[in-house]
Amino acid sequence: MLGFFESLGPGELILILAVVLLLFGAKRLPEMARSLGKSSREFKKGLKEAADDDEEEARNTSAEAKSDSASTS
Repeated sequence: MLGFFESLGPGELILILAVVLLLFGAKRLPEMARSLGKSSREFKKGLKEAADDDEEEARNTSAEAKSDSASTS
């Protein structure tokens, strides 16, 4: 996806921005950008929480496995 944006020149970007401005209007663009920022932050927060939960679960599982092996020996 990033390769697509690299191939666009300044003229194409200005054209795309002008079309977006015409479609949504000047008043709606800041609202959309704010909404996009909030959703991006929430997504990153969710990813971080999921990673933290996975880490904690892995630590608990390894601790349980060590205690099980120690008690059976």
